[in-house]
Amino acid sequence: MGLFDDLSRFLENRLEEFLRNNPHLELEALLEQLREQEEDTLKLIADLQLQQKRSQDDILATAQEIQRWHIRVQKAKDAGRQDLASAASEREAALLREGNQRWGHMQGLKERINQSQELLQKIQQRRQEVQAKAAEAQTARAKAQTQQRLETNGWSNQTTNYSSNFDDLEEKFRRWETQDELEQMKRNMSK
Repeated sequence: MGLFDDLSRFLENRLEEFLRNNPHLELEALLEQLREQEEDTLKLIADLQLQQKRSQDDILATAQEIQRWHIRVQKAKDAGRQDLASAASEREAALLREGNQRWGHMQGLKERINQSQELLQKIQQRRQEVQAKAAEAQTARAKAQTQQRLETNGWSNQTTNYSSNFDDLEEKFRRWETQDELEQMKRNMSK
């Protein structure tokens, strides 16, 4: 395991170093991560809302069942059937406890939905901030590339100027050397 841990650490360090050296890629990676978090949070909210709907349906069904047993309790008491009235009261009480538990569960779901929606807003805000930074970095990178091109073009223009100056100098030397050779030949012929 030590070798894998070392390799994993090494790769993580290289990745971090690469991202530090390429901040625009780091911002893109962060944006991708925020998009995934936003997507996961939206799925969670949808799932929680579905659970909440089911919970509400269960609570409604339990409430209807409680109402039915409450009517039976009254009916049994009116008929003088205390044994049935007592059993129906116990069933009604059990359903009330179950209803309270379901209500508590639904309240917990509502709280989780609210927290998830707050988290979603924070993620979306953070994503907008990172997108703005990425746009700034893109603009800065484009300006730097433009400046570098201008400097490179300026250097190449200067090089061309220097080359043409050197070509002029070359031409002057050739004329002078040719002139010198001609004079040398004249002197040799006159001898």
